This record gives sequence, C-alpha cells and structure tokens, in this order.
Amino acid sequence: MLRLGAPIFDAPSDPLELARAHVQAGYTSAYCPQVDLADAQGLRATREAFLQADVLLAEVGAWCNLLAPDSQVRARNIAYACQQLTLADELGACCAVDYLGTFDPGSDFGPHQKNLTEAGFEAAVEVVRHIIDSVRPRRTVFALEMMQWIIPDTVEIYERLLAAVDRKQFGVHVDPVNLILTPRQYYDTAALLKHVFSRLGSRIASCHAKDIRLRNELALHFDEVPPGKGLLDYQTYLAEIRSLEHLCGRAIPLMLEHLPDPPSYQAAAQHIRSQYALLP
Repeated sequence: MLRLGAPIFDAPSDPLELARAHVQAGYTSAYCPQVDLADAQGLRATREAFLQADVLLAEVGAWCNLLAPDSQVRARNIAYACQQLTLADELGACCAVDYLGTFDPGSDFGPHQKNLTEAGFEAAVEVVRHIIDSVRPRRTVFALEMMQWIIPDTVEIYERLLAAVDRKQFGVHVDPVNLILTPRQYYDTAALLKHVFSRLGSRIASCHAKDIRLRNELALHFDEVPPGKGLLDYQTYLAEIRSLEHLCGRAIPLMLEHLPDPPSYQAAAQHIRSQYALLP
C-alpha cells in the first residue's frame, strides 16, 4: 500500500475531522498536527482519530537551526526540537525531523564554509545525541533532513553519522532531491536511489516527494519542481520504498511538500500514484 501524504489546507482543528480530510483527499499518511503536550486528551484523540481513519502519522517537523551561532537562539531551538520529538513519541509518529542548521548567523539553513567541516560533523553528533538522550523516545526516532550544503549531504556521511551518534533512536529521513549535487547524479537518479536504500534502508523512517530539473544556465543551476516535472525516477523510488516495507514489515510514508495549493498537490499525487501502478 502506498502511504502517500500531503499538507491539508484550511485544516480543521478537530482531530477526527482532520483525519477524515486526509481520507477525502486520498491521502494515507499525514504530517502530524501540532498538539499541546500538556493536553493528554488531545494527544489521545489525535492518535485514535488517525488510527481509526487508517492514516499514518508520518513526521513531526522541528525545522529550526540546531547550530545557531547565538547561544541563546541555539538553546531555544534545541529545546524546541526536543519538544517536537516528544510530540512525535506521544503521537506514535514515524519520526521527528529537523535540518541540522547552519553556522551562518543570518540564516536557518544557508551555506557556510564551516557546515561541511569536521567541526560541523562533531557538532551534529553532539546535538543529535543531546536531543535523543534528553527525550529518550520509545515509539519514534529523531532524523535529520538530507541537505546539499549541510550535514548529512551524502549517503556516506549519513552512514558515518549514524555510527558516531550510536543511538537506535536516530533514524534516517530520505529526500533524494537534496542529494542530487551533480549532473551525473541527475541523469542517473535510479542508481542514486538504489544506493540510498541499500545503504540506509533499515534506518529509514520517512521520505519526501518532490522533483528536480537541471536548467541550461551557468554556472550550474538545479530547480526544485513538482513530481513528474523533473527527472527523478519515481518508479525506482517507489519500488525501493515498497521493497523496504516488505523487508522491515512496517509502512514507509512518502510526503509531498513545497507546493502552493491543493490542485498542485493533487496533480503531484496523481503522478506518483500512476507511477506506483506501473510497478510489477
């Protein structure tokens, strides 16, 4: 079963209505709604509503700079990531996810010469360990978004990070578009996708769905585009997800993102479903 999800626009606050809205839109996975951790009834109602609707709670986003140079901002962001991991654990979501962040004082995830250094790697190990050890999740994992200029920027770096953090509650979040850094990768995304899943498979918790297009402009320009408007090999992507589900015995959500309105999401979802239908 393809566990495809997307944001719901004008989302209702009632958990049962929200879960039904996903079903009505044809989605079987969901981004987790924000629920007050002190609201035990709300947490229970959310869990039960999505379980009843058979909509998988895929991920809780933290989306804050865990490397912020300002110590007060960094501490606040790390506390927020801990909160979001706690929420994911309470809801039984597949993961809580954040990008690592940047040493750039003017950005949350912008390029900086220190981001990909050994110091950046060591900072990643330290902050991921701190978040996991502070929360000690039992039903979910914490994961980092793959990024072009932020660790983890390659499969090999993600493998090294998993080993260095050395916590079973540290998982993998897959966004293959964010790993495409060269035209060679762009023209053979099937090989890249197989590499991702063969090396990181058992640790993968959730995946993102978008696409990429190489533009004829110097020096080198890649554009993020909706699924089906670029060269990402979705048949291979979906086949790898399905194989991993069979191997691990659990669902792997695939979440659409970064589109402007419901019709755009529906068009992207239709493309992905059409590719899934072609799988042998």
